[in-house]
Amino acid sequence: MLTRNCLSLLLWILFDGGLLTPLQPQPQQTLGTEPRENVIHLPGRRSHFQRVKRGWVWNQFFVLEEYMGSEPQYVGKLHSDLDKGEGTVKYTLSGDGAGTVFTIDETTGDIHAIRSLDREEKPFYTLRAQAVDIETRKPLEPESEFIIKVQDINDNEPKFLDGPYVASVPEMSPVGAYVLQVKATDADDPTYGNSARVVYSILQGQPYFSIDPKTGIIRTALPNMDREVKEQYQVLIQAKDMGGQLGGLAGTTVVNITLSDVNDNPPRFPKSIFHLKVPESSPVGSAIGRIRAVDPDFGQNAEIEYNIVPGDGGNLFDIVTDEDTQEGVIKLKKPLDFETKKAYTFKVEASNLHLDHRFHSAGPFKDTATVKISVLDVDEPPIFSKPLYTMEVYEDTPVGTIIGAVTAQDLDVGSSAVRYFIDWKSDGDSYFTIDGTEGTIATNELLDRESTAQYNFSIIASKVSNPLLTSKVNILINVLDVNEFPPEISVPYETAVCENAKPGQIIQIVSAADRDLSPAGQQFSFRLSPEATIKPNFTVRDFRNNTAGIETRRNGYSRRQQELYFLPVVIEDSSYPVQSSTNTMTIRVCRCDSDGTILSCNVEAIFLPVGLSTGALIAILLCIVILLAIVVLYVALRRQRKKDTLMTSKEDIRDNVIHYDDEGGGEEDTQAFDIGALRNPTAVEENKIRRDIKPDSLCLPRQRPPVEDSTDIRDFIHQRLQEHDLDPAAPPYDSLATFAYEGAGSLAGSLSSIDSLATDADQDYDYLADWGPRFKVLADMFGEEESYNPDKVT
Repeated sequence: MLTRNCLSLLLWILFDGGLLTPLQPQPQQTLGTEPRENVIHLPGRRSHFQRVKRGWVWNQFFVLEEYMGSEPQYVGKLHSDLDKGEGTVKYTLSGDGAGTVFTIDETTGDIHAIRSLDREEKPFYTLRAQAVDIETRKPLEPESEFIIKVQDINDNEPKFLDGPYVASVPEMSPVGAYVLQVKATDADDPTYGNSARVVYSILQGQPYFSIDPKTGIIRTALPNMDREVKEQYQVLIQAKDMGGQLGGLAGTTVVNITLSDVNDNPPRFPKSIFHLKVPESSPVGSAIGRIRAVDPDFGQNAEIEYNIVPGDGGNLFDIVTDEDTQEGVIKLKKPLDFETKKAYTFKVEASNLHLDHRFHSAGPFKDTATVKISVLDVDEPPIFSKPLYTMEVYEDTPVGTIIGAVTAQDLDVGSSAVRYFIDWKSDGDSYFTIDGTEGTIATNELLDRESTAQYNFSIIASKVSNPLLTSKVNILINVLDVNEFPPEISVPYETAVCENAKPGQIIQIVSAADRDLSPAGQQFSFRLSPEATIKPNFTVRDFRNNTAGIETRRNGYSRRQQELYFLPVVIEDSSYPVQSSTNTMTIRVCRCDSDGTILSCNVEAIFLPVGLSTGALIAILLCIVILLAIVVLYVALRRQRKKDTLMTSKEDIRDNVIHYDDEGGGEEDTQAFDIGALRNPTAVEENKIRRDIKPDSLCLPRQRPPVEDSTDIRDFIHQRLQEHDLDPAAPPYDSLATFAYEGAGSLAGSLSSIDSLATDADQDYDYLADWGPRFKVLADMFGEEESYNPDKVT
């Protein structure tokens, strides 16, 4: 209560002294006369021009949190200067918690808290109070605002919001080394009392660590804590409010502290001597054993490097570190041989890669051990005396000739005999044989260097005591050449000489080739054949470097006299026995300009005028070609025109009617049509399609022209009629054909009107009905005609 009144007094001093100025003119504040009550006096109505004193007290109310009483908790009292105690004034309350948390007596102005409050949930409430005339319901004075604060009690214990904690500190750290800082939070009011004042302490973890009571910093309490002795520590920290006094609330958390490793321990071999047994057949590069030095440190501080100390047998072995197990892996650098040496001894040194200079005083961070290796005897295959055998043999050497030998030995204790044989996969053609006991190699076939100059195959040696143990060696046989082929001109040359060539001029450089394997320094010689040395037109100059030149001996050559010259050239080699060959070179005479450039080598060019150039020759040739083309085109057009005339005559459906407007020339007149086709009926193509035309039905007066029987035409028509009746491809209608041949053999006689009788009695066309359906139209036309007036044919 005393604290509450002191706070009210302080607020009054601030407002009354002008430190705090309200938003509107405020009446004079007066403290309540009763020290046991909190009273707020509300101002009454004043004249606008009257100076008055403050008539109300600006105050704060306090209410105790977590109140558990049976009656509502009394907070304070509102009072207006206009309230005379007559019951005409009514007090109202609004704002935070009005009606739900706080209530007011409308007559007396007493304020009560009707529920328990929690400061941590809401520390204060802002409310507004007003005095109203009970009759008129009008406010007697302006509304006033005040605050009700919830007074804190110690109802919350400290809490470690970040716990549990994990920390680490290097091992071997000095006393007081920083580890971690913890912090506890108390939800109580830190400005009121000691409810939020926290003190830290260690409940578990001593004497290794300590904590600062105020700051919560954890430090080491013992020196030289060794990770290899104990690595993990669990420390229990307590935070207590009320300054650690009796009755304060406390919270705890766990801090897991790990000692991090430092390189404070050197590697140590668990024993001073390591014994290893290795078979002599172990391949080079293989691992033959492992040794290990122990380092109690962790991580990179435990990484170990192994080295072989120079000494006995150290050059035969190597050692590397297995990164996963930190073991030293001993590997073989050179092959072992039990028969040569049976045991090796050397030393291995193990040391740390990452050193900590703070611990150098503890001693050297390395250790040494001795490694003894015993070589075990293994039944091995025989060993050849050489890794590769090279032999030589002349071609055409007789079959069965020995050209060399191989040797293999069994070096094991109690050596066994060795047998030899050729690997058939490498010598499938069996050019060579080998003696299985002696190892001598002989030819099995005649060799030809020009066919195969070198042979490469393998020989296998096996032990008689254990045939499965074999070894292999390569044999290289070079076939030496025997001079059996003569040299020849390397390529065919196209040699030309100018007509205006001078004596001593080189017109061609020739070289030679020999199918034999020419040894170093072999030379070819060139010369003319003896029969060509008599009055030669050309000669051969040997340059003594395996080439020669063709040299002219005359002053000028003429193509008109001789176009080609044949020069026999003899070529010899320098091998033994000497081989030679005669090669004939063809030399063509050509026309050249003054500089020696060849213009033409053709025979036809000889007969051309000398003064014509190449352009003029081309122009003449073009003119000839154009004239030939014109002639061919003219002949083709004439033939085409004649063919069109004949085709038009044959395709005209009316070509069987001939009009004579003048006196013709008889059979000698052949301008109207080609009579040759009728005179040679067999010339007509057998498979030519017949161009029959279906005649139109004509209503003509029946005429019976007087005709005289013509045996030739009748036979001809009868022959054609039979052909048409037997032809399956003939159209099923009558056809009109032109018959200009006066022949015999037609049963119908002549159809011509020439020499026809003048009376109808001489003409009888009833026989047309007997000729078949093909002549039905003719029978209808002439069979019903009663009278006929012959026309004069001109």
